[in-house]
Amino acid sequence: MPAIEATPFPFPLDRDVVALVVIDMQRDFLEPGGFGASLGNDVSRLEAIVPTVAALIAGFRDAGRPVIHTRECHAPDLSDCPPAKRLRGNAALRIGDEGPMGRILIRGEPGADIVAALAPLPGELVIDKPGKGAFHATRLGAELERLGIRQLVFAGVTTEVCVQTTMREANDRGYECLLAEDATESYFPAFKQAAIEMIRAQGAIVGWVAPTAAVVSGLTA
Repeated sequence: MPAIEATPFPFPLDRDVVALVVIDMQRDFLEPGGFGASLGNDVSRLEAIVPTVAALIAGFRDAGRPVIHTRECHAPDLSDCPPAKRLRGNAALRIGDEGPMGRILIRGEPGADIVAALAPLPGELVIDKPGKGAFHATRLGAELERLGIRQLVFAGVTTEVCVQTTMREANDRGYECLLAEDATESYFPAFKQAAIEMIRAQGAIVGWVAPTAAVVSGLTA
């Protein structure tokens, strides 16, 4: 069985059951005027990983393996966005408020779209999720079962919130998980580093970590 060079030890790749999950590479998080910027963050940190994520996506497409995209967004009436989420933080704009790209993090608004450079191809699965984890209140689990997926490679934003949450959800469900460390980012460098260390600690207690080049090389070896 081929392996991807990873830490804390090589990832036992099975090409027949692996898929890529790209978390929340949305305009509201990556572009000026979106939700990330309204919280006072430097969105250029997240925007900088777009070429690397694109290379990872291309590797999976070339290998004929599924690419799954997620978007964090809510119903227009905010029925799936509890106050415990909407009212947190010192945002200049809150979820549902009108922003430069439409209502912030609302399904169907321009800001909730995935950035153009990473747009899903026809037929690729897109999961709209109301929470941080991609399994919560979505059909992701059922779709992975339908596709026969047992291994997941992760990319996207932010490392310590939606990416790590989804990896932990997947780990609890029995999936082998690998994070492409240069295809994920945080507004806070220390948070990204801490999340990576937590994921791979104690013998990959949550999952493995590897650079995109190693992942693509493993897929195509």
